[in-house]
Amino acid sequence: MKRITDIVIAMIALVLLLPIFLIVGYKVRQNLGSPIFFLQKRPGKDGKIFKMIKFRSMKDAVDKNGIVLPDEERITPFGQKLRSTTLDEMPQLINVLKGDMSIVGPRPQLADFMKHYTPRQMRRHEVRPGMTGLAQVNGRNNLSWEEKFELDVKYVENHNIWLDFKIMVKTILVMLKKEGINAPDQLVGASRFSGAQKKDEIQY
Repeated sequence: MKRITDIVIAMIALVLLLPIFLIVGYKVRQNLGSPIFFLQKRPGKDGKIFKMIKFRSMKDAVDKNGIVLPDEERITPFGQKLRSTTLDEMPQLINVLKGDMSIVGPRPQLADFMKHYTPRQMRRHEVRPGMTGLAQVNGRNNLSWEEKFELDVKYVENHNIWLDFKIMVKTILVMLKKEGINAPDQLVGASRFSGAQKKDEIQY
């Protein structure tokens, strides 16, 4: 049921958002050049690696030795604005159609994070990663990594179609209000997860 719902919603969203998709793609090429997409390897269900698709928000800039410059030196005002609207995430609808992702689920993080997860945190990989999730509608980037992952596990333990629809509706409200977007974890160059710390469980 969840997979069928994902496919239907992704197809409808792609059709409805096609004009915006084309406009954003044109703007990315105009401001950052080609390619317009950024592909990055992320762990999905059962830890299987897939290539997550996003619109590019950074320049391909390197130093005199050919080493890629830090994120904060490659991000542009256009890229920052694109991220703040979350429009850079739209191409992940393609990942949903391919079966790499779901509309709702734990957000796919960097593969390097997996070596730092506790056994409980690893449970976030028992389901397909999502474009939005419980953490994204309960604080988003105002949460610590540990709080985000605890909410991810809570979703794995309690997910059902009604919870998914509730999260989708709340996601639209959060996006309109831009809640949690400009918090520290969203800034370029933010610290990466390097291990869980002891914490109280989060209720929802």
